[in-house]
Amino acid sequence: MPTITDLNGPAGRLEAVLDLPAADVTDTSPVRAAVVFAHPHPQFGGTMHTKAVYQGAKGLARRGCAVLRFNFRGVASSEGTFDQGDGEKADFSAALGYMSAKYPGTPLWAAGFSFGAWVALEVGALDDRVSALIGIAPPVTTSVSGMKYEFPATLASEKPKFFVQGEADEVCPIEGMWQFYARLHEPKELVIIDAADHLFDGKTREVGEALEDLLEGF
Repeated sequence: MPTITDLNGPAGRLEAVLDLPAADVTDTSPVRAAVVFAHPHPQFGGTMHTKAVYQGAKGLARRGCAVLRFNFRGVASSEGTFDQGDGEKADFSAALGYMSAKYPGTPLWAAGFSFGAWVALEVGALDDRVSALIGIAPPVTTSVSGMKYEFPATLASEKPKFFVQGEADEVCPIEGMWQFYARLHEPKELVIIDAADHLFDGKTREVGEALEDLLEGF
C-alpha cells in the first residue's frame, strides 16, 4: 500500500495512500479501473482510514482496481482547512486528475462513503473522465450543521451507479435511500447490508464484499 507524496489539491498537499490490486491480478491483466475513494465528514472524525473506506477500497482492489484514498484538506497531514464541501469537491477533482494521469486509458471511477459519497457522486457525475459512480451510505436525506446535501448531477446522470446501504442506518435512513434510488436513471444497483448502522459497525468487511459482488460482472 504505497504512500502518495505528490498529490496536490488547490489548498496544498493532500495525504494519500494507494491500494493496489493483488499481484496475481496485475500479472495477468491490466488494472481494471482507477478509483478515487472519498472519506466521511472531516468535522465528524472522517478520514481515509475510516473502517468502511478501508474495507471498501480493499474490496475494489480485490476486483483488480487501483484505489486512491486521501484525506480532505485540513484532515491529519493534508494542508488547508475545511471548506463546507466546495473545497472538498475541488480536492476530489484533483485526485481524479492524479489517477487519470497515473493510469492513462484506464476506466476512472468515483467512490465515497457518507459525506464522501456526496462529494464523489456529484463530482464524478459531472466529470467526463469518470465512467462509474459508487456511493456508500450517501446522505440523501441528511442535513449537517445546517448544510443539506443535494444531488442534482447524480440524479441527472446516466452513468452506471452502485450503492451500498445499511439496513439500520440511523444517519441516512434506508427509507430515504429507497426514495432517492427510485429517482435515479438506469443503470443502477443497490446492496442492503442487514442490520448495519451508518458506520457499518461490526460489518465493515461486508462493505468490501458487497462492492466485489456489485462489480463482478461490470
